[in-house]
Amino acid sequence: MEKVRLGTIGSGVIVHTILNHVSVTNGIELEAVYSRSEEKARKLAGEYGCQKIYTDMDAFLADEEVNTVYIATPNLLHYEQTRKALMVGKHVICEKPFTTKASQAKELVQLARERHLLLMEAAPTGYLPNYAILKQELARIGQVKLVLSNYSQYSSRYDAVLRGEKPAIFDPDYAGGCLMDINFYNVLLNILLFGKPKSARYYANRYPGLSDTSGVMMMEYDGFVSSNAGAKDTWGVNFFQIEGEQGYIYVRNGSNGIESVRTVTKTGDETRNEQPNPDRWSYEIREITRLLLAEDHACVYAGLDATLAAVEVIESARREAGILFPGD
Repeated sequence: MEKVRLGTIGSGVIVHTILNHVSVTNGIELEAVYSRSEEKARKLAGEYGCQKIYTDMDAFLADEEVNTVYIATPNLLHYEQTRKALMVGKHVICEKPFTTKASQAKELVQLARERHLLLMEAAPTGYLPNYAILKQELARIGQVKLVLSNYSQYSSRYDAVLRGEKPAIFDPDYAGGCLMDINFYNVLLNILLFGKPKSARYYANRYPGLSDTSGVMMMEYDGFVSSNAGAKDTWGVNFFQIEGEQGYIYVRNGSNGIESVRTVTKTGDETRNEQPNPDRWSYEIREITRLLLAEDHACVYAGLDATLAAVEVIESARREAGILFPGD
């Protein structure tokens, strides 16, 4: 691929974040914008110097200049929109969480393989230089015995919950909730490091009629257990800690960013950081662009293994916790 010519679906905050990095990354450029709202489409396109806008999805997907589609819509729409894009031969970058159901994720991966297309989940974690360090450091702490993590970020829309409202971010009809958003990063990092757990159970805090506003995901592995707290109704110290027989690893600011990796053993205490740019999305866009330009199907498909495992684990745990979405 000579250049990634990107078409976007969605106009939220994350789209602006991604496009800010697209605009300064070689090999990728914004080609077209889709939104149901012409006003939103024009505003977004204007901010990034894009000349083409669409309010008709079929017309947008028929644009031959667009070779890659970035999807950043409410969770429940990811499956259908990704499927449509793949069916017309577009490569796809889909925001996390990939889909709400494992059967949907498997179908999309199979479709991408059959059509020899690149399909990726837009979650920065696995693309970060400090993630590679974290994997390397695991051997230094011996047999893992315990994993503890927290990712808490108070949502302004939680104030609406306290007023008796039902914002989409917490609405099961939109596949909202903390596990699908904040705690997703904890689950993904566990899977990237240790693979799919033997079992997983989610303990959720909920309001009547809403998905979870916070909760703890317990993941059981051979020889150790991983406890992962996530919250959109509190705030606290975010971290990811792995404890082994020979020492521990402390990840500053947790799974969504991996700002630094501190390894403490009986013989030493060392902190490493190979992310001079604190903006995690810069690394995500740079690496995604590299994979697309190289058309590295093997690496991309290998990455989808973690995506599938995360969808399976989250779907099973949320269903058992009584958090049900349309189609469940």
